[in-house]
Amino acid sequence: MDELDPVIHQPVRLRIMAALMTLDMDAEIEFTTLRDLLNLTDGNLGAHLRKLERAEYVQIHKTFVGRKPRTFLSLTPKGRVAFLEHRRALEALLQSVDRALENNQG
Repeated sequence: MDELDPVIHQPVRLRIMAALMTLDMDAEIEFTTLRDLLNLTDGNLGAHLRKLERAEYVQIHKTFVGRKPRTFLSLTPKGRVAFLEHRRALEALLQSVDRALENNQG
């Protein structure tokens, strides 16, 4: 069976990765938009993004618009592959549970 990715598997990081996967390949989302979408605090989102960034799954781009700092986020190619592999591992796990349940009931 494929292995679950411990970096992604944590529930908040899984939700972050899933949200970022919905973006086009070169698209970014603003930190505050993602924070509000996932109903997280700045600190909670920031802590999880640091772990994802260290794993090279997320790219963080900081800039200024006027005098206002803004942070934009995107998945790296490595992050996209890792998410798809994690998803396959989850699907395989769920399928094995379904098969076991069918065998126990039949």
